[in-house]
Amino acid sequence: MDGATAAQLTDVTYCGPPPAPASLWTDWNFDPVLLGALGLCAIAYVWRSGAAGSQRAAFFGGLGILLVAFVSPLCALSTSLFSARIAHHMLMVAAAAPLLALALPRKLPGGWLTGAGLAHMVVLWVWHAPRVYEWALGGTASYWLMELSLLGSAMAFWSAVWARKAEPPAVIVALILTMAQMGLLAALITFAQAPLYGPHLLTTQAWGLTPLEDQQLAGLIMWAPGALPYFAAVLWLAARWMQGLEKDEAMAWRG
Repeated sequence: MDGATAAQLTDVTYCGPPPAPASLWTDWNFDPVLLGALGLCAIAYVWRSGAAGSQRAAFFGGLGILLVAFVSPLCALSTSLFSARIAHHMLMVAAAAPLLALALPRKLPGGWLTGAGLAHMVVLWVWHAPRVYEWALGGTASYWLMELSLLGSAMAFWSAVWARKAEPPAVIVALILTMAQMGLLAALITFAQAPLYGPHLLTTQAWGLTPLEDQQLAGLIMWAPGALPYFAAVLWLAARWMQGLEKDEAMAWRG
C-alpha cells in the first residue's frame, strides 16, 4: 500500500484521523449513536434481566470496559498505532466479553463450546489478516462489522466456558487451545520481518515508533496481556477440578 492510500484510510476510520500526541487526551468519542446504544443496553439489562448483584456487577464491569475501548482516547490512538488497536481488541475479547457472558443467561446446546471456540478463532484470524484489516478501516460499516463480530464471537465462547464450568477438563482444553492459536497469531505478527498493516505505515512516527516496532509491540500485547484472562480461567477451573477430586476421594474413604 502506498502512503496516499494509507493516509486516505486513516481519514475515514470511525475513530477519526490520527491524533497528535499533545492533543490525545482531548480526543474522546462522544458519538451519540454509540452512547445511545450502550445506554439502551444498560437500561434493557436492568429492566429485563432480574439478575443477581454479582451478575449486574459483571455486566456493568463489561460495559465500562467497552466505554474505555470506544469512548476514551484509546479509540483515537488505535487509528495511529496498531498496538493500540490490538490493546483495544484484547479489551473486548479477553476482558469485556467474559464479564458480559458471565452476566447473561447461559442455556446452551451441547457442542456449543467447540463451535464457539472455532468461531472465535476464525473471526480473530480473519480480522487480523492485513488486507481484511485494511478493508475494515475503510468505512464505518466495515469497522463495526469487525468490532461486533469480534465481541460477539468472544461472548459466545466465554458463555460456553461459564455454562460448562462444571466440566473442567473439556473447558480447560478449549481455553488452552484458544490461547495457543492466539499465541501463534501473536508470534506471526511479532516476528514478521516487515510492516504488514498499511493503515499504520504513516501514523506511528509521531509516537516514537517505526511501523515495525509498533507491530512488534502489538504482537507482544496479544501474546501476554491478551492471554492472561484465558490463563486465569484455566487456573481457576483447574483448582475447582482438583477440589472436586479431593472431595470425591474423601467421600470414597468415608464410604
